[in-house]
Amino acid sequence: MTAKAGGAAGEGAPRWQALAVLVMGACVIGLSPILVRLTETGPAAAGFWRLAFALPLLAMMTRRSNGPISRPSPLALIAGLMFALDLGFWHYGIKYTSVTNATVLSNLTPVVVTAFAWIFLKQRPRTLFLVAVAVALGGSWMMALEKGGGPGVNPPVGNILSATTAIWYALYMIAIGEGRKREGASSLMFWSSVVGTPLLLVAALLLREQIIPLGAAGWAACAGLGLMHVAGQGSIAWAMGRLPTSTASVVVLVQPVVAAWLGYVLFGEAIGHMQALGAAVALSGVVLAQWASRPKA
Repeated sequence: MTAKAGGAAGEGAPRWQALAVLVMGACVIGLSPILVRLTETGPAAAGFWRLAFALPLLAMMTRRSNGPISRPSPLALIAGLMFALDLGFWHYGIKYTSVTNATVLSNLTPVVVTAFAWIFLKQRPRTLFLVAVAVALGGSWMMALEKGGGPGVNPPVGNILSATTAIWYALYMIAIGEGRKREGASSLMFWSSVVGTPLLLVAALLLREQIIPLGAAGWAACAGLGLMHVAGQGSIAWAMGRLPTSTASVVVLVQPVVAAWLGYVLFGEAIGHMQALGAAVALSGVVLAQWASRPKA
């Protein structure tokens, strides 16, 4: 899923294909909170291993699509910093609250992205798109409120960390969205991972986390995070070269639905009637957002 820098501005794939790749990427990313719980490491260390295992694959993809790896762009460096903050805050949120809450609250991203694009990038959204964002976020909140704080070591702290994650992820998506106008997805992903990897390792060391997985299952989960990062986040970055950033930020709200289902299957985090209804409402908002953001005839 790579594109050469010269064609990064959105040529080639039709809109429906970009949407399909984006949804697939969001579903794959929905696996990440499950794998984080299984790494047998600290939260920041899990983020470090995710990027460390992804780097060799991203390097090969970048060389294959663009030839020799060029110097990083400022947007790639900014994306790396924002993504390191995103992973650090989110993984600690996963530690302290439920998988569902951590994923739902971190996906308040559309509000930040839409506001930023409107104010700073002069991308005025349609009224129907704003309604769709409200519907999708309303469904997400219904999922989060079903169990109150949710299980975890410290749900209130976990919920705050997870909500703060939305800011970092929004800034990451904006940087990737702008960067895709100038360069390929694989190059952006590679350099952002190069920046994020040492930052997360330093954070893990300063916080005195468990760095090395305790067994084979932990190593497998770390490797799985790396593969998931390449397939999931790489697909999202590729699709963002062909879709508006605000639209892409709403589509990734399918992540909480996937995470909630996996949390139920693997960790017994029950899905109540309100959560099920919230999932349906959130997905309805995603569909409405796609319809509202379709190109005008």
